Amino acid sequence: MAQAVGNNTGKKLIRIDVSSDTVCPWCFVGKRNLDKAMASSKDQYDFEIKWHPYMLNPSAPKKGVNKEEFYRSKFGQQSEQIMARMTEVFRGLGLEYDTSGLTGNTLDSHRLIYFAGEQGLDKQHNLVEELCLGYFTQGKYIGDREFLVECARKVGVEGAAEFLENPSNGLEEVKDEIEKYSGSITAVPYYVINGKSKISGGQPPEIFLKVFQTAASGGA
Repeated sequence: MAQAVGNNTGKKLIRIDVSSDTVCPWCFVGKRNLDKAMASSKDQYDFEIKWHPYMLNPSAPKKGVNKEEFYRSKFGQQSEQIMARMTEVFRGLGLEYDTSGLTGNTLDSHRLIYFAGEQGLDKQHNLVEELCLGYFTQGKYIGDREFLVECARKVGVEGAAEFLENPSNGLEEVKDEIEKYSGSITAVPYYVINGKSKISGGQPPEIFLKVFQTAASGGA
C-alpha cells in the first residue's frame, strides 16, 4: 500500500521512522503487521513511512554465503529451533519461510532503498516489501544486482541499475542515516512514531494501533 500521503484530509498524520535490515526476518514480520495496522486504521489516520538502514553484520561478505550454513555457524544447535520458529511465524502471515540460497552484505539493498525514497516514500515502502519477499520466501540473494534491479522495476523505481553501478552512489547517505537513526539502537526492527513513541521487535498489529492512538493524542 502507498505510504506517503498529504495531510489534507483532516485525519491525524502518523509519521513512522523504521530502522531495519533486509536480512532480518523479524523486520519483515514487523512490516507485515505494521501494514495490517495501517490498513485497519486508514479511516482515522494518514501515514508517512520512512525506512532507514541498519546492518546486522556490516562485515558480511559481498559475495554471499550459504544461508543455512551461516545460521548454523552463528546460532549453533539453536539454528534448527530458530528456523522452525520463523517458519511458524511466517505461515501465520500466509508466507513460506525459505532458508535456501545465499545471505551476505546488505549495503547495496540499503543504497537502493535510499534511492527509492528519493523517488517517493510509497515506492520505498513497496520496494522493502519486494526485497523481503524475494529474500525470505523465494531464496533470492539480497546482494544480487539483478534481483535488486528487478525489485526496483516492479515498484516503479527508475534508474536503479545505473545508480547501483557506481558503488559511491548513496553510500554517504546510508552511512549518515545509520548514524542518525540507528547509531543508538542495538536491535531491529525499531520504530519511532511522530518522533516520540518508540517500539521495537516484530510487534502484532494491535500494539501498533495502540501506539498510533497515543501518538495522535500527542502523547509519548
